[in-house]
Amino acid sequence: MSLTRKWLASKGIEADVIDEIIAAHTETISGLKDSLDEAKKYEAKAKQYDETKKELDDLKDEVAKNSDKDYDKLKKEFDDYKADVEAKETRNAKETAYKALLKDIGIPEKHFAKIIKYSDFNEIKLDDKGEIENAKDLRKSIKDDWSDHIETVKQTGANTANPPANTGGKGKTKEEIMKIKDTTERQNAWRSYLEEGGE
Repeated sequence: MSLTRKWLASKGIEADVIDEIIAAHTETISGLKDSLDEAKKYEAKAKQYDETKKELDDLKDEVAKNSDKDYDKLKKEFDDYKADVEAKETRNAKETAYKALLKDIGIPEKHFAKIIKYSDFNEIKLDDKGEIENAKDLRKSIKDDWSDHIETVKQTGANTANPPANTGGKGKTKEEIMKIKDTTERQNAWRSYLEEGGE
């Protein structure tokens, strides 16, 4: 079922809330599509990189016969292309490390696109292992800026008013008692089970 204004309206949702829902949904879908498109483009360019380099090397001889100006222009285009590929590779590595940090903090993946959109990746540095430098400071900054997106799990203690039966490890379980074929023995085992607090 598609998330449409008509469908949301049929659920009794107010028009201004519908606008917010549609905007957020559109932003999420757009972010995912852009990431996928970017990844596909990067993959295609990465495959073409070696071929392009070989073609450039072959063209160097031909360009040398013409003018240095033409060669410099071609070299600049290649250097720009190479820098573009490397920049995208670096950005991809940073996003991967950043998403891992977001997940570790407790932010659901549905908020990743929005947070990444408003994050400054120029400030993020990776170490030799591909992990974020100063991750502790960045973690604190993310928690401060996006605290309303962090999910927490509430833990409750044991129910002390109604604790589980303590058999001391000696009694039989219900299943074990039901498997006893001798009627008298089974009844005695059942009686012991109830005396020990079984139900």
